[in-house]
Amino acid sequence: MNNSYQYRSKTVEAIVVRPFAIDFPDDLNAIWVPGNPVRSHFWNGISLTMPYLEPYLIKTNHEAISHIKAPSLLEDMKAFNHQERNHFECHRKVNELLKKNGYPQFAKIERYFKKSYERLLKRSLRTRLAYSAGFETMTKGFTNWVIRKRSKLWVGADRHMTTFWLMHLLEEGEHKTVAFDVYMAYSGKYLPRAIGVFHGSFHVLGLGIYAMFSALKGDQLLTKPAVIFLLFKECSLLIWNISPYFFHALLPWHNPRSFKDPEWMLEWIEGYNKQEEINSIPLLDTNNPDIPVPF
Repeated sequence: MNNSYQYRSKTVEAIVVRPFAIDFPDDLNAIWVPGNPVRSHFWNGISLTMPYLEPYLIKTNHEAISHIKAPSLLEDMKAFNHQERNHFECHRKVNELLKKNGYPQFAKIERYFKKSYERLLKRSLRTRLAYSAGFETMTKGFTNWVIRKRSKLWVGADRHMTTFWLMHLLEEGEHKTVAFDVYMAYSGKYLPRAIGVFHGSFHVLGLGIYAMFSALKGDQLLTKPAVIFLLFKECSLLIWNISPYFFHALLPWHNPRSFKDPEWMLEWIEGYNKQEEINSIPLLDTNNPDIPVPF
């Protein structure tokens, strides 16, 4: 236990557990960003990791609960776990549709992902908490990048998948402090946390990119010059936009509270909170160049 740990307020008022309900069409097209199979399959690949990554995060948090004494952090951990559970259950629906609609090879990839996280669960609690904190740092980079650049990335994209991913990411932004706080309360040591930034970030990205290449190979696109150019472009965008968050996380004084949340995310949360009753998440208008908040 890190006896010097003191809980600090979150950057949002509360971590809200919402119904993560989106009615995906049965004929969901895996290439849901028009003209960009690389971007589509990258996010499909990340989706494949979620039913294994997020239960791992939940199990690790559950194990850490007995070591945490700050009441506010314990409440954050419970809300974090509920949000993550809703996420991976929705990802399972998406992944089943992807397999049914032309990508049965994803089933073999999922078995590999499952074994990878089973091995990871055998590591020490400190290593697993550092992995979780490291991965969530990368997620914050994705949240800020994708929400702020949504009009360049996903205008014209499938409304269901765009809504699904943007809501997922804004909830990641909402609970961005939790994994870091749990690690700091449990250990607080710098070096294992820095290793966790590499471990969590590269492991998840590596799994997602592996699935992306499998899908592109199955589509017989890997040898096409236009797709090779797209691969280079998308990788460059990823590195350019995520690297600042990655390197900031390696600083000894890093704290995810340092990053300001995107205005669109805060507007979405405010709009949602004003609704009297919501049974399903309203779809975003991806034909609008601003992809505005739907409330």
